[in-house]
Amino acid sequence: MNARLKEQRGWYFYDWANSTFSATVVTLFLGPYLTELAKAGADGAGHIFPLGLEVDYRSYWSYLIALSVMTQVGVLPVLGAIADYSHKKKLLMGLFAYIGAGATAAMYFLQGSGYLWGGFLFLLANLAFGASIVMYNSFLPEISTLEERDDVSSKGWGLGYLGGGIMLALNLLMFQNAAALGLTEALAIRISLGVAGLWWAGFTLIPLLTLRNRVPLRKPPAGEHLMGVGFRQIYKTVRELPRFPQTLMFLLAYLIYNDAIQAVITLSAQFGSEELHMPMSELTMAILMIQFVAFAGAFAFNYIAKAIGSKRAVMLALVVWTLVILAMYFLIYDSKGFFIMGAVVAIVLGGSQALSRSLYSVMIPKGQEAEFFSLYEISDKGTSWLAPLMFGLALQYTQSFRLAALSLAIFFIVGFFLLARVNVKKATIEAGNEPA
Repeated sequence: MNARLKEQRGWYFYDWANSTFSATVVTLFLGPYLTELAKAGADGAGHIFPLGLEVDYRSYWSYLIALSVMTQVGVLPVLGAIADYSHKKKLLMGLFAYIGAGATAAMYFLQGSGYLWGGFLFLLANLAFGASIVMYNSFLPEISTLEERDDVSSKGWGLGYLGGGIMLALNLLMFQNAAALGLTEALAIRISLGVAGLWWAGFTLIPLLTLRNRVPLRKPPAGEHLMGVGFRQIYKTVRELPRFPQTLMFLLAYLIYNDAIQAVITLSAQFGSEELHMPMSELTMAILMIQFVAFAGAFAFNYIAKAIGSKRAVMLALVVWTLVILAMYFLIYDSKGFFIMGAVVAIVLGGSQALSRSLYSVMIPKGQEAEFFSLYEISDKGTSWLAPLMFGLALQYTQSFRLAALSLAIFFIVGFFLLARVNVKKATIEAGNEPA
């Protein structure tokens, strides 16, 4: 096995490792569970008061997601710039992976009305998760050629959905047999959250043992600390973004449409629980189905991209996403409709994300991979803020999950038209890479 193929296979396994955080924690269990903890701590009007702010307990989860990403906006770009100047990118990936995994494992201890403690652990875990993904994604241009990007990225996403699905299947088996095992429903959820952190920590060892650091193309000025260089470099990069207008256009499109994708992923369980009154066992089955169908969908969209091009394949996926949002408002009234919607989402889920990652990777300049992927990560796995914020505000002021869901359609529509304006070949040349 050649060295590049070995690194690629090891790299895939970080998707396998961390996807349990996206699937078990963010997508399924933590949102409804924290909502229940917030409900237990709410006053008679259904309000909680984190940091003295009056919040409808049902909006707490969506506000947490928005706050989490706001912290990432300030932190991740600096970390990305530091990574590009450092020869320890793999070490940084491992450090943040284990901080996130540790915070996730600690969620086992959440109970009663401990929504504030739960919110803190989520903020820490999601920030560390995002930081580790910045480092992870920045390896993609280093371990694959331009021609391999779609294939390598799709395999990573596909394996991630498979790993997340297996963990969910184990959690479902335990959840459905909780009474026979002498567990309460709440304890089964807490165990699922804790084990997700252990899974993440354990399988992270594989990429850490197979990936290798490269000598950075840039070196910090003599005598200057990496932290100071990181702050200055990201400021410089943001100022220079107009030099890459096509990359900037793609990044803007991605941040808009993927913000909505992440909002649907993270808020769908709450929609099923609060609006459709689906029991947790049915929600788990639906999310489990999505994981395994998305595994196949990631590979299917790779073939679609080979036939019509990556950009057109992503645009096709955005049309389907828009139709899903309209269906949530007009058509989904029971668990059967939720399962049908989930199957449609799963087909386009992995493909739209995997191809977006590989598209972006050919549009960024060499030596600045982590830096540019830190901007990308503002709306990557499990992280979004504008769409959840809009969802939370719409829910709080309209008291309607359906209207809140409908508000997300604008993100897919705007993202579609911005992506249509991107010239991928020109973007590749602007970044100093070979033509796509």
